[in-house]
Amino acid sequence: MNTTSKRPPVLITMGDPAGIGPEIVVKALNARPALGPCVVVGDGATMQRAQAAVAQANPDAARWHWAEVDSVAAAAQLPSDRVALVQACAPVNVAWGRVQAAAGQAAADCIRWAAKAALAGQASAVVTAPIHKEALALAGVEHPGHTEYLQALAAAHRGLSVTQMPVRMMLSAPGLHTVLVSIHVALRDAIDLLTPERLSETIVLTHRYFADRGAAPRIAVAGLNPHAGEGGLFGREEIETIAPVVQALKAQGLYVSGPHAPDTVFMRARQGEFDVVVAMYHDQGLIPVKLLGLEHGVNTTLGLPFVRTSPDHGTAFDLAGTGRASAESLLAAWAAAL
Repeated sequence: MNTTSKRPPVLITMGDPAGIGPEIVVKALNARPALGPCVVVGDGATMQRAQAAVAQANPDAARWHWAEVDSVAAAAQLPSDRVALVQACAPVNVAWGRVQAAAGQAAADCIRWAAKAALAGQASAVVTAPIHKEALALAGVEHPGHTEYLQALAAAHRGLSVTQMPVRMMLSAPGLHTVLVSIHVALRDAIDLLTPERLSETIVLTHRYFADRGAAPRIAVAGLNPHAGEGGLFGREEIETIAPVVQALKAQGLYVSGPHAPDTVFMRARQGEFDVVVAMYHDQGLIPVKLLGLEHGVNTTLGLPFVRTSPDHGTAFDLAGTGRASAESLLAAWAAAL
């Protein structure tokens, strides 16, 4: 760890201990001198097991010496050949590649520890390795994924309800950013969630995220229906909900347009016509991003009071324990957080 840096460390959670998260964290640490100080938030035995799996697959892989710390501040005192690790959950010994309640609980505990540290100003960002939503549910966690759980933790920290701290998921790949109006809900429910208020909130959060980083973005809003409804022939959501919101926000000075035909708007954005696309539901936005390559995809949560990114892939249970999973998306998430 670079102890001379004044930047607070990035916190990296291990993800589901039965998946590839711990292994890609180990692999990502090979690039850590270029990415700056970090603290791994996880389970020591799980990280040791992951390091052994990576070493077995690649005997030339770097072997880090782990140093357990009880705070982010203590990590800054470590020598350069040590990786700081916070034991943020009860010790776990779970089988690789299976959905398990113990794994879900460990993942949730690590997320909570990292979020609380970030909310206290102790970290420059949180980068989260993949979790399994079914494992979270088995552990009794009421939130279906990272985004909703982090929103709840941040809202509680501020003494707010979750509706008072709106967040959105942004998925990015080279040449394409897309922000989702709804996330982990059934498609039938996603259509009901497309309200003027929620759409307007999504566009405003998107504008603020990019504007805070130096430029007002050109926001394209996708339609919900084929051909953006074709003038009402294939649905009226574009006429009754999407177009009025777009016009109202355009009148307020935002560079927003739409609704655009969803089967071409992502291509147009990648060709440089737009900076970001607002997608109406989960798969509408994720399919084009993932088509560009999981190894480059990054998930960013807009609206949180701290920076949070994640690789845009899951736990890959079929690869867990082999040491062969790629860390490229995690590295992209780490770089994007910085």
